[in-house]
Amino acid sequence: MLELHIDGAGAGHPILGRIDAQVQPGDRICLLGPSGVGKTTLLNGIAGLDRRLGAMIRRRSGLRVGYLFQEHRLLPWRTVRQNLAMVGANLAAIERLLGEVGLSEAGDCLPDQLSLGMARRAALARALAVEPDLLLLDEPFASLDPDRAAELRQLIARLLDAQPGMAMICVTHDARDADDLANRLWYLDGAPASLRWDQPLGDAASASQISAELRLHHA
Repeated sequence: MLELHIDGAGAGHPILGRIDAQVQPGDRICLLGPSGVGKTTLLNGIAGLDRRLGAMIRRRSGLRVGYLFQEHRLLPWRTVRQNLAMVGANLAAIERLLGEVGLSEAGDCLPDQLSLGMARRAALARALAVEPDLLLLDEPFASLDPDRAAELRQLIARLLDAQPGMAMICVTHDARDADDLANRLWYLDGAPASLRWDQPLGDAASASQISAELRLHHA
């Protein structure tokens, strides 16, 4: 699906170093690491938003990518339904997506009429509207209170369970998110940044335990 062969020094990249990894259908990856290390930078590269990395990231032909940014980035002068239509969703798909994210009654609202949690769910619906093979999530639970974060985490887990072939890469600062969502863990650290951990998550250790050990090791 996706191959990373990043040589940050060769690309003149100020943040990323050497990163080699693959993403396969069904991978549910949480990307952890210290604040400011370059997690969002790597996600933007995977999304194709950093031209310096373009030749170093190989995508399967026709790969569809949905991206939920930290900010919802909904067009403020368009309703939620209109925002979904802008990315090509037809009426039936729009209603189905709004139902899936719990916003059936908010389709005619403008983004500034929504709470932060609702806006995040609307943006998730927009990311899903492209029928992605790979779903990128950048700090999807940031700034949400614990209850709203838990609701969104459960929603994302249900959506992934319903589409087992879809891959996910989720940037988060909280290893507990990985415990709930991920079947694989990436840990980014260093200057320049490289993947210090890329392993499936099994029963032997939780993401919280692994990330705590990595933080101590690289402190």
